[in-house]
Formats: sequence, structure tokens, C-alpha cells
Amino acid sequence: MNTIRIPTILLPKEEPIYTWAVNACDQFTSDAAYWQEVERITAGKPSTYNLIFPEIYLKDDPESRIKKINQNMRDYLADGVFKEVEGGFILVERTTPSGVRRGIVLAIDLEDYSFEKGAKTPVRSTEATILERIPPRVRIRQNAPIELPHVMLLYDDRADIVLKSVKKGEKLYDSPLNMGGGSVRGYFVENAQEIIKKFYSLVEGAEDKFLFAVGDGNHSLATAKTCWENLKPTLSKEQRANHPARFALVEAVNIYDKALVFEPIHRLVKTQFAEQFINGLNLGGGSFARAACGGTAKKIPFPANVPQGIRALDEYIYGFLKEHGGEVDYIHGDKELLGFTQSGGAGVLLPAIAKEEFFPLIKEGGNLPRKTFSMGEGAEKRYYIEAKRIK
Repeated sequence: MNTIRIPTILLPKEEPIYTWAVNACDQFTSDAAYWQEVERITAGKPSTYNLIFPEIYLKDDPESRIKKINQNMRDYLADGVFKEVEGGFILVERTTPSGVRRGIVLAIDLEDYSFEKGAKTPVRSTEATILERIPPRVRIRQNAPIELPHVMLLYDDRADIVLKSVKKGEKLYDSPLNMGGGSVRGYFVENAQEIIKKFYSLVEGAEDKFLFAVGDGNHSLATAKTCWENLKPTLSKEQRANHPARFALVEAVNIYDKALVFEPIHRLVKTQFAEQFINGLNLGGGSFARAACGGTAKKIPFPANVPQGIRALDEYIYGFLKEHGGEVDYIHGDKELLGFTQSGGAGVLLPAIAKEEFFPLIKEGGNLPRKTFSMGEGAEKRYYIEAKRIK
């Protein structure tokens, strides 16, 4: 296997992490106040906020924002905002209300990744990729000189052999995070080659070399793959072998990390016919979910096979919206969903998938339904800190 690569990682040279790092762009997509406060905190300062596209603004003059993002990236490179970290990985220790979550920032070869259903590549998507969501993200990435990942890959290491082998070197950063994100520390990993061997040992002897599953950032990684496939025909064989766009920066996290909490992603249906929506829910099954309206929730039957139940729910939502109008949003957190339903609409609070079921479900059935699970609450998502050149 040659899936894992040692990247040259870009970190801010002098900027404080508190204002440099911001939450993943696909979070708080119904909470304009959140992103307005992020903008206030980072105003006038070099920050990853100026290098990413919060998805809440995707319909708000996107072309102008994309041009500004690309220019900010070029300016940061030219002005010496970044320093280079070479020859190793970065061990990230992220403290959240769920505990201290540990991950390793590394690069993967996009040739070993696929988001196609049923793919047998070492790196696989875990949920259905919505193809129409990729083109706007391609427009963001295709002219960008650097990438900043919020992609988190999961690996199946019940004995924790990878992290037990890490040799910590220099502490690269140590800071609280803004907007209730807890705190984060980063250490240089001195024995990257040994760690690569430990990763590969997890699938040694297995017929199916399923090494990494995409936990967060499915569409971001799919966009990186699409941009690479678009670029490949323009390159020579020699250029393709080592072009920086071929390798994507990610954080790899053990699925059994005690601070990695699998949370369901709830459905918020923005409709004037909330009671009619709830009364029509008839999914059946041996478990339960909760239907929410007016800030309160009640139990409803739900299939014990969670992916199967979510497919049935999404089909019902699609049919309801087609008939009655409205839209659906995907909400992280019980309190957040209940709060949104206080001012109208209806919600469905979903059950979570058990960790031990995760890799077997992907191996056996391919992609899960879109927005099946989330790793922690919104504030616990990966914050942008590290970057990598892709041009």
C-alpha cells in the first residue's frame, strides 16, 4: 500500500490560534448569528475565516467570495503568514466536552480514494455523495493555491496500536478555540514512517484493504478528488506522480477514541404544515426516533436498522416537500433542533449508529444515506488550522 504520504504542512507563523482557527464550513448552516460572531472575532486579523467559504453563504454572491478567498490565500503565501512543517505528521489533541480526542494530520493519495457506492478502495466515503453539491465546491477549490481540511478519516483500531506508537516531538500550538470549541494542542510526530507501517498493519492479511472511512468532510474530499481527476489529463506521467493536488490533507481518528461521540444528524423541515408532516410519519420498526414541533418532542416508531430508517424518512420528506413546498436542513444537536422548531416547522430527532457497526455496515452495504451521522456536536467539529499547497 502507498495510500499515506508525509506532507509539507503549513501553519501560521505568528498568528494566535484563537483567531486563526475557525470551525468547519458546513456547520451552523441555519445560524447566521454564529458566523457573524466569527467574523467579528477575526476582523482585521489573518484567519482561516478569510480562506474558507461558510456554507450558510453559498447563495450570497458566491463568485465574489471565491475570488476574495483565492486572493487571500495568495496574499498569505506572499506575505509570509505561513511556516512549513516538514518530515512528519501532526498529532492533534482536541479537548471538548466529550473529552480529549486525538488525531493525526497526514496526507492521502486521492488515487486510493473513491466516493462511488460499492468502491473497494483503501479510502471510502461513508455516505451518499450528492453530485450536485460538488460543482460549487469545485469552483472554490480549482483556483485555490492551498487547501485547509476539515476532513476527518476514521480507522478501525480497537487496540489503539497506532497512537500508542506515536513519538511526540515539538509542541507546535496550544490554544483555546473560539465559539465554544474547547481547546487544541498540536505536536510534531517524529516517527512518521513507523506510524505509516502501523496504519497498514490494521489491514494486513485482509482481502478487503479498507483502511480509512470518511467521517467528516465527505463532500470536501469528493471535491478534492474531482479537481484532481479534472487536472490529470493536463499533466504528463511524471507530473501526475507527485503533483501536490494528488494528495489531500486530512486528520485520521481512531473510531474507538473515547472522546469521539457519534451523534445523529437530525432533520429540520421548514414548512407551514408541521402537524400534517408529523401526523404523516409512519416509518414503523423496532426502535424509535422523536418528532419535534413547537419546541417539544414525542417518540415515534423507527426501524432498528438506522440507515434503513433514514432512507425511509428522507424519502417521506422528499415526497412531502414536493407536494407542500418548503425545504429541509440538517441539524447537529438536540437542543438546536428543538430551538428551531419553536419558531415553526417540524423536526425529527434520530438515533445514532453504534461504533462497532460502522465499518461492517460500509463493507456490506456501501454508502450510508446522506447525513446519517456526525462525530460530536457542531462546536466539536474540526477547526481549520493546518494547510497544504495544492498548486
